[in-house]
Amino acid sequence: MDRNTLTGLVLIGVILIGYSFWMQPSQEEIEAQKRKQDSIANAEVDAAEQRAEEAVAAIQEDTIRAAETPALDSVEQALQDSLARIQRKRKFGSFAAAAEGNEGLHTIENDHLKLTISNKGAAPVLGELKQYVTSDSMPLYLFDKETSSFNFNFWVDNNTELNSADLFFEPVESEMSSTQAVYRIYGDTEASYLEVAYVIDEDADYLVNAEISVQGMDQVLRSSEDLFELNWQLQAPTHEKSREQEQMKTTMYYKYMDDEADYISESNYEAEDLEASIHWVSFKQQFFSAALIADQGFSKEGASVETIELEELNYTKGMAATVGLSFDNNRNPSVPFRFYLGPNHYQTLNDLEIGLEDQIDLGWTIFGWVNRWLVIPIFNFLDKHTGLSYGIIILILTLIIKLMLSPLTWKNYVSSARMKVLKPEIDELNKKFEGKDAMQKQQATMDLYRKAGVNPMAGCVPMLLQLPILYAMFRFFPASIELRQEAFLCADDLSSYDSIMQLPFEIPFYGDHVSLFTLMMAVSTFFYSKYNMDLSGGANAQMPQMKVMIYFMPFMLLFFFNSYSSGLSYYYFTSNVITMIQQFVVKRYFIDEEKIHKKIQENKKKPKKKSNFQSRLEKMAKDRGYQPPKR
Repeated sequence: MDRNTLTGLVLIGVILIGYSFWMQPSQEEIEAQKRKQDSIANAEVDAAEQRAEEAVAAIQEDTIRAAETPALDSVEQALQDSLARIQRKRKFGSFAAAAEGNEGLHTIENDHLKLTISNKGAAPVLGELKQYVTSDSMPLYLFDKETSSFNFNFWVDNNTELNSADLFFEPVESEMSSTQAVYRIYGDTEASYLEVAYVIDEDADYLVNAEISVQGMDQVLRSSEDLFELNWQLQAPTHEKSREQEQMKTTMYYKYMDDEADYISESNYEAEDLEASIHWVSFKQQFFSAALIADQGFSKEGASVETIELEELNYTKGMAATVGLSFDNNRNPSVPFRFYLGPNHYQTLNDLEIGLEDQIDLGWTIFGWVNRWLVIPIFNFLDKHTGLSYGIIILILTLIIKLMLSPLTWKNYVSSARMKVLKPEIDELNKKFEGKDAMQKQQATMDLYRKAGVNPMAGCVPMLLQLPILYAMFRFFPASIELRQEAFLCADDLSSYDSIMQLPFEIPFYGDHVSLFTLMMAVSTFFYSKYNMDLSGGANAQMPQMKVMIYFMPFMLLFFFNSYSSGLSYYYFTSNVITMIQQFVVKRYFIDEEKIHKKIQENKKKPKKKSNFQSRLEKMAKDRGYQPPKR
């Protein structure tokens, strides 16, 4: 072979290679061709389906004409089976084999939690808390099979959207146990599958680890989609004695990765779209929660939470959550997440260190701080180290709080004693200015206070400082699962109302029962207010509206607290009684009224500098034509 021939052959080879590269279709053309092939395949499936339907219809028509038995012969049955397979293939793509099956249940559990999982959808269908029961002593379920659904949807074969709830997963027998359940749906081979796994740790109390993973499904799962959309819906069963109170505490909570917990208002039924990566969503009931947790975060794509109004008395509210499961770029990706299925116990949730305790309503800002850093630590300490009943623990807690507040209440008692010493002189002023200008009377009264060195507001400041604790306790008792189903005296459940009489009718805003603890609290409030008024002497005597409040306030408390936590009513009752005892002891043994009277008379003789408040009152009086008496 000479040089020219060799050169020609090389050139021809180069041309052929270059031509092959030049004529190679682009990626867009390849995808277009694949879509065309898929379209042709679908058309062929449609044609085959139509031919099968026509064949079945023809055989059935012949059967009817021949007046044969209605039972299908083997040919017709085979055609119908073929048609069903074609339809399943069209609807479920590579997972068509998983569209048929029989439902089976498997239970995993530890000492605290029992979770039942169905192979249909590889979904949790029943969550039972083993150490709790309902108010009527029945097993306590956070959700049940009849009214809950757990489903994730995804795309396969480029154009088929599937719901896991429509598929029957196969249990992986070698990995099924009392604490673990693993389910798979297979693709074309056993080397390609979608797996859902649940594992409950015997020492993890109320946590369940879960994972959705993909193996060898590159050609099946749609490559343009990196998300599975997870949807969980349930109707919250009624657990407590008061459905109304339980319903008021049931709602959806959620927390973004870098933010505090938020929620749908308990009084509303609405849906909210979530706008950032989500750390957890929680189906929060009064004393229990079912939460989905992703330490790496759920995707915000399509994410939402919703509460739904229900009329069925066996349930409080419907709740739904939708979140995205983000897969990474690995060839065989997986998404781990966790369930919390357990009580709304502050310390238990706080130990998870994910902010789930924020769904317990302890009050906002300063009231919540009082509960977190004062009330709850004292209560937990007494609960852990005393072994006493919760009624006695509440009594001790009240005594401790009263002791801590004693420096503040002391000022209040001294101020009340001084006001009582001034009562005769205040009565004289009332007679002197009876029927005259109220501003002149007020000016003279304030002048008496100034001379005596008495500040009528001195008792108000300590009372204001006590308000955060009073309100904190108002939030603490109804939210404390420790009191749930704990009996004390007439109450069979300190977390709910007590009842000594069931009425044959319902009184508006009051209810159909009579709560003894509420009655005791209202009566003690009346005597406490009256004792305070008598102790303060003339200061309150010149305010008739205060006398009205003595009767009106306890009456209103009867309506407000009758269906509330009996533990709260019991706390306020003991608090009132302890306060009256404190006042009596202080007045009897620590306050010398004669000494106070003598000191007040001495103060009257001393020149006093006018306060800003006094100066403003005098200016207002002068503007109205009143001239103060010369000294």
